[in-house]
Amino acid sequence: MCGINGIYGLEDVKIAGEKVSAMNDKMRHRGPDDAGIFTDEKIALGHRRLSVIDLSAAGHQPMRSYDGRYQIVYNGELYNYKELKFELQRVIVGSGQAAYFFQTNTDTEVILAAYARWGAECLQRFNGMFAFAIWNTQTKELFVARDRLGIKPLYYLYTNGVFAFSSEIRSLLSGGLIPKKIDEKSLIDYLRYQTVHAPDTIVKGVKMLMPGHFIEMKNEQLKIKSYWSLAKNKTEIAKNKTYEDVCKEVNQLLTKAVERRLIADVPFGAFLSGGIDSSAIVGLMSKVSAEKVKTFSITFDESEFSEATYAQLIAKKFDTDHHEIKLNPADFLAKLPLALKAMDHPSGDGPNTFIVSEATKHAGITMALSGLGGDELFAGYDVFKRAQELDKKAALNIVPKFMRSLGGSLLTTAKPGVASEKKAALLKQPKINFQSFYPLSRQVLLDKQISQLVKKQELPANRVAEIIAPLTNRKNVITNVSIAEISTYMQNVLLRDTDQMSMAHALEVRVPFIDYTLVEYVLGLPDKFKSTASPKKLLVDALGDLLPPEIVNRPKMGFTFPWKQWMKNELKTFCEEKMNALSKRNLFNENGVLKLWEQFLKDDPAITWSRIWYLVVLENWLEENNVEA
Repeated sequence: MCGINGIYGLEDVKIAGEKVSAMNDKMRHRGPDDAGIFTDEKIALGHRRLSVIDLSAAGHQPMRSYDGRYQIVYNGELYNYKELKFELQRVIVGSGQAAYFFQTNTDTEVILAAYARWGAECLQRFNGMFAFAIWNTQTKELFVARDRLGIKPLYYLYTNGVFAFSSEIRSLLSGGLIPKKIDEKSLIDYLRYQTVHAPDTIVKGVKMLMPGHFIEMKNEQLKIKSYWSLAKNKTEIAKNKTYEDVCKEVNQLLTKAVERRLIADVPFGAFLSGGIDSSAIVGLMSKVSAEKVKTFSITFDESEFSEATYAQLIAKKFDTDHHEIKLNPADFLAKLPLALKAMDHPSGDGPNTFIVSEATKHAGITMALSGLGGDELFAGYDVFKRAQELDKKAALNIVPKFMRSLGGSLLTTAKPGVASEKKAALLKQPKINFQSFYPLSRQVLLDKQISQLVKKQELPANRVAEIIAPLTNRKNVITNVSIAEISTYMQNVLLRDTDQMSMAHALEVRVPFIDYTLVEYVLGLPDKFKSTASPKKLLVDALGDLLPPEIVNRPKMGFTFPWKQWMKNELKTFCEEKMNALSKRNLFNENGVLKLWEQFLKDDPAITWSRIWYLVVLENWLEENNVEA
């Protein structure tokens, strides 16, 4: 796990090298173990290394192929590298393909060898999380790729024939190739969803390579191609099988996904909240690992926030080496400035991951497994149930729109609050269906509220609505929601936050639930196998007796703090300063921003703390990174 940088197309290679060196320095936190730079005609590549597999100096990057033709910088882990290495070492008789002569025990060199043999097709053979760039020293071509699910980030810019890429936006901007300006269209996306959806970012001119895509650069020409997608790569091999068979296969796929992710040459552990997802990962780790599993939980004195009892139950059941990280509000508040400083891209979430990652790293752990992705894949959120219920209410479309709008207005008057505001907005849609419901379900501020915050009168098209537009299969509503959740919230909030907050402490996080073989299988299942009658029923049934009933039937909790109280007390001055500063920026309507802050202070039920906090974070990020808005 590392950080990568590169610049292609600058005439002066010395200047390119200096810029890449500065970019490397900007993300030293991602790779404290080693650093390196390679330069050639038109190209400079940079790398920061966090050693996880083959800790020796042989793993230094940029790494050259044994014949000197290719150079690679790579961030990630390839879980099936040993199988691929065995295949690549064989001489294929009659095929004209010679065996590759490996110089290291790294997965990095396996990627090099695979690309040398199969070109872009090598991506179809990889199981892992990755972002990498390979330079062909003979043809002067650059190949850049990102993993299927978007676990590892890859940002880039392309201007005046110069292409630059990096694992972090801040590193990319430190190259000084473009001005630091906010993207106005992306700002609206952020105000709607507390993030910006790929391929866009909050910075004008900076893009994110989409999951399952690669870039080819040749003669200053950039081509982006897809090699995998959620919608197109579902497997339907189990649609005619029994529920018992499906449960067995889900168990096998998840167990294998966990087993793959235990390959490491460093101490590893797992995040354990005591929920179904993290408990399942810990249980399966204990089943397949030869070593005692180290587990890490955050605990609180306040029982309404603490999940300690559940985590202790799992730790005892699987005899883990359990570590409780005692945290009180004062500790969290003290660390909050550092968490905000670690943000590479503004987000309404993230500080919680920063705290647990810091404690895990301090305990001597370099790699940890997480239960991230279980909710999205196995229908763990309320939005799955609501989507099913809505599908049964198609008759609402018979009611004239003006009558539905009136009903929505009456609802917000009778029962003011976020839920009523969203229901009213849905009732005002031309047609009530999945395409109109889902974008509202994840929206933070509604469009009418955003219009009061910004000077821009006409808001751009809703990015989430664009992403989910192809999801029209009413027979598989649960699958539609899974694809929507993975494509939006998971990839653009959860995975991005996990990467930036864990790598701030040089901690690698692996996510078995989004092993692509498991994802393809579960998304290919008919909805009849994915009941929402009880929490993540398919997953629970697939695990058999692995989890005790207390875990399966426990109430769902989040990793939360009393943010509302803090923002009106301990954090009030900080939040007020940021809201005032944001209100004076060119793109914002001063009265609208300050009115929103006043509504929050007066306990307006439609303005919860999260609808203020992500604006505070945005202003703080703009200030920290000198970005004009």
